[in-house]
Amino acid sequence: SCFQLGLERFHGVCILGFNSAEWFIADIGAILAGGLAVGIYTTSSPEACHYIAENSSANIIVVENHKQLQKILEIEHKLPHLKAIIMYGEEPKEKRPNLYSWEEFISLSDQVTDSHLLDIVESQKPNQCCTLIYTSGTTGQPKGVMLSHDNLTWTAAAAGSFIQLSQALDKQELVVSYLPLSHIAAQMIDIWLPLTFGAQVFFAQPDALKGTLVDTLREVRPTSFLGVPRVWEKMEEKMKYVGAKSSALKRKVASWAKEVGLQTNLKQMNGNAQVPVNFRLARRLVYKKVRKALGLDRCTRCYTGAAPITRETLEFFLSLNIPVYELYGMSECSGPHTVSLPHAFKLTSCGKEITGCRTLIHKPDAEGNGEICFSGRHVFMGYLNMDAKTKEAIDKDGWLHSGDLGKHDKDGFLYITGRIKELIITAGGENIPPVPIEDAVKEAVPIISNAMLVGDKAKFLAMLLTLKCQVNEESGEPGDDLTPEAIEYCHRLGSKATKISDIIRSRDQAIYAAIQKGISAVNERAVSNAQKVQKWALLEKDFSIFGGELGPTMKLKRAVVAQKYKDQIDRFYTDAETPT
Repeated sequence: SCFQLGLERFHGVCILGFNSAEWFIADIGAILAGGLAVGIYTTSSPEACHYIAENSSANIIVVENHKQLQKILEIEHKLPHLKAIIMYGEEPKEKRPNLYSWEEFISLSDQVTDSHLLDIVESQKPNQCCTLIYTSGTTGQPKGVMLSHDNLTWTAAAAGSFIQLSQALDKQELVVSYLPLSHIAAQMIDIWLPLTFGAQVFFAQPDALKGTLVDTLREVRPTSFLGVPRVWEKMEEKMKYVGAKSSALKRKVASWAKEVGLQTNLKQMNGNAQVPVNFRLARRLVYKKVRKALGLDRCTRCYTGAAPITRETLEFFLSLNIPVYELYGMSECSGPHTVSLPHAFKLTSCGKEITGCRTLIHKPDAEGNGEICFSGRHVFMGYLNMDAKTKEAIDKDGWLHSGDLGKHDKDGFLYITGRIKELIITAGGENIPPVPIEDAVKEAVPIISNAMLVGDKAKFLAMLLTLKCQVNEESGEPGDDLTPEAIEYCHRLGSKATKISDIIRSRDQAIYAAIQKGISAVNERAVSNAQKVQKWALLEKDFSIFGGELGPTMKLKRAVVAQKYKDQIDRFYTDAETPT
């Protein structure tokens, strides 16, 4: 059908909508027809859609519904290559030239002969580009990562056999598609791996990340599941909240089981394979029920990736006998580079290289920390029309520079220790990775939702904090009402607050004191004085994708926050009192 609409070789087919069968068909169809498959995040503004459609010289744009169609109609006049718009989730309300319903689009294929399609497929070469992934670059315009046929097919086959996915004829794997398909992780896990191994794919509801995901998981009971850290954190929060409400006996049994679970799993991780009797009992009484409640009773592989996860969350699930395996990679290496496996797994490590992928630690320091660089058939072709940026990413020896800092331990496990661009370099010249300090504060003060450390080129560190609040189901906008868990936390401290504004306006003594106490406890464990948090401020709104402070996989966009709260950050350093 793409030919009938005038798709030219190596021109984009942009897809703007939530995960669905039509998304997959449009993506694979675009590739077979000799175009480039290009996903656009559903949260994108019309300007962001225009940038990607123009950058990829899109001939066709596929949209889910009227809301997404509106964005394209606003920018259509500025897209000289655009020939057709297709809408799949709803019927078009009005006839417009070049606007097709999904049915109309599919029926166009009747006029295309098989031999014509085969000619196009035959003319394609493994090293030619077939997919563009636009990295939501935390700085500047997004870059179009060019992935070849070989990048996708080789990576899917190599990663799948490395984690020992079973072929459909032996035992079919089941996965739930819910992460944005414009992201490489979802494309690999939802499209290319299932295509290679014959897995069955189920589509979640569009509001999956707002709370319905667990219902879908319970219904599907997948065999493999990738959750971004925020998904695991949300599950953990919910379980702790439900747990706190249960009877004293249930709470006692649960905390006994978690202690047993954590100890047994940590021993197994370190090579002691014995399964004690109390662990078997705990499995019957607690772990099995928890897995069933989460829809993970058949899931032998639970993964996390795309952003850093805290040790606390990993230990929480490990204590319930749900090891969450960390994996690591980037769009520029077709998704995965290292993966943790059940028999090769260490807490807080991202595992080992997939067979055929190699790592170089560039310019390591005394501790062995340096920039992580990759090579292998999974490394991308370059950025579309951005030669200088490509040369920055791939050096003359062919190593892809990740921008991440990390090291290998003696057993060859990879640990990520920070991002080069994220490092805070204080006025005194200390290099400080922010994530460990932010995680420690969130762990010490459970009412805190997001924490961002600042202090680049400054005399001391300060921190912006947000509180856990209710989120508007429709828009994803964070509100003023605290979550039930947060309200309960306030009550325990003797505060009657139910809204963020209550706390900030009255400078709620109980809450401010609890936050200071938590931060002081984190400071006591600091490696040096330079790593202590000297000042902090509560913000009135939590970070969100809606507000632009979080990227599509909930990764913190530090530059956006720094710009948005510039006045507050400046106040940390202009106030007369310098902390002692």
